[in-house]
Amino acid sequence: MKLVPFLFFGLSVGAIAAEPIDIGSRWELFVDDFLVSQKSGVELKLQEPVKREIVLTTDKPWEGITCAYFSVIQDGKKVLLYYRGSSGGSDHSDAQVTCVAESTDGIHFTRPKLGLIEAGGTKDNNVIWRGVESHNFSPFLDANPAAKPDERYKALGGVKQPGKNWHQGETPGGLYAFASADGIHWKKMRDTPVITKGAFDSQNLAFFDTTRNRYACFSRIFLNKVRAVQSHHSTDFLAWSDGVPHEYAEGVPWEHFYTSATVPCPTAPHLFLSFPKRFMTARHKVPEHKDKGVSDAVFMTSRDGVHWDRPFLEAWVRPGPDLQNWTDRNNMTANGIIESSDTEWSLYISEHYRHPDHRIRRLSVRKQGFASMHANAQGGSFTTKPLKITGSKLLLNYATSAAGSVQIDVIDEAGQVLAAMDELYGDEFETPVLDLSKLKGKTAQLRVKLKDADLFALRFAD
Repeated sequence: MKLVPFLFFGLSVGAIAAEPIDIGSRWELFVDDFLVSQKSGVELKLQEPVKREIVLTTDKPWEGITCAYFSVIQDGKKVLLYYRGSSGGSDHSDAQVTCVAESTDGIHFTRPKLGLIEAGGTKDNNVIWRGVESHNFSPFLDANPAAKPDERYKALGGVKQPGKNWHQGETPGGLYAFASADGIHWKKMRDTPVITKGAFDSQNLAFFDTTRNRYACFSRIFLNKVRAVQSHHSTDFLAWSDGVPHEYAEGVPWEHFYTSATVPCPTAPHLFLSFPKRFMTARHKVPEHKDKGVSDAVFMTSRDGVHWDRPFLEAWVRPGPDLQNWTDRNNMTANGIIESSDTEWSLYISEHYRHPDHRIRRLSVRKQGFASMHANAQGGSFTTKPLKITGSKLLLNYATSAAGSVQIDVIDEAGQVLAAMDELYGDEFETPVLDLSKLKGKTAQLRVKLKDADLFALRFAD
């Protein structure tokens, strides 16, 4: 796309009073008001994912109706889907197993015949671990550049032992650390748990935080009898900080978050995305189903892993018209995001828990398109906080209707235009819209005008 010429009016932009935000060359997604100074006629809008194919039904003898805690990993051209095999036994049963399915496109999954562990009366299965740690075994591909070759994959798994106040972490047990070279053959990194303060009866996940150069973990706790999440960090995956409970803005309701499905954003790893399963414990939609509770998936973000933005209190994924998704412990988002094309990301969500056809479904979202700054046909605008111009171009991820538009001015603190672009319309993911070469290194604001349009993300680049 041809860049809009730079228009300069001889006004200084270096004297804007507020401390400028330096976003470098990273993408900033409009999932919160981090960049926004003021707005009129526009709003943050949550974008619903599209429900796609059923990619796996857990109907093998070693799997069962209470399979859960799915994790998806993209390793080059290979996609691995991990999950608990469980037919409804105790959380502390040694018969629980960890299974893996494989794919090359994130849609068509097969079970490799590994021959490692007997389960369901056979070794001709896809089981990689057996034991109580399989209750919530949650693996990831280690992005730490210092990771050892035989520890490319890591995982956490384990539960507290039964007893008084187990949910407050006062009984033995906890999360064990695992490592693997190939994601198939696993070993414990230590014989004792590496995290012991928590409840852990859920999916407790981890990843390497490339922004802060350390490992992050998000685990289950109970606060005031409500299911909640705490965060920890570590430099070696063995010694972990004490957990810090998540915090929310004043006025945000305190809800049961059964899981968190927290991941760093693929194109903006400084931003944590989370897709908790919200559990309404007292509701009972299907009378003939004995277990109470209905659930859906919500969406929230954080820039430090402790303080979470929830501008969207509505559901990200509703149960829908299928009554078997209105029974307990359904609609649980898997841990992980797959970049399924240049324009699409895939996530996964479980359905039909405790039913014979328990399964997992693929969800698709626009690349970086979880939320947007949105204006209707009447139009509106917003102005960013002062930004340090760190590139010679401004790139946008945006979409309009045929009649809609996006238009951006670069302004100084007095509102004088330093650079401007013509109205833009279309649906593009990384299009350059302004030549900022003469403003590079300066401080300015962006005044964005939208009409029947969504702006999903922006960044500076050279």
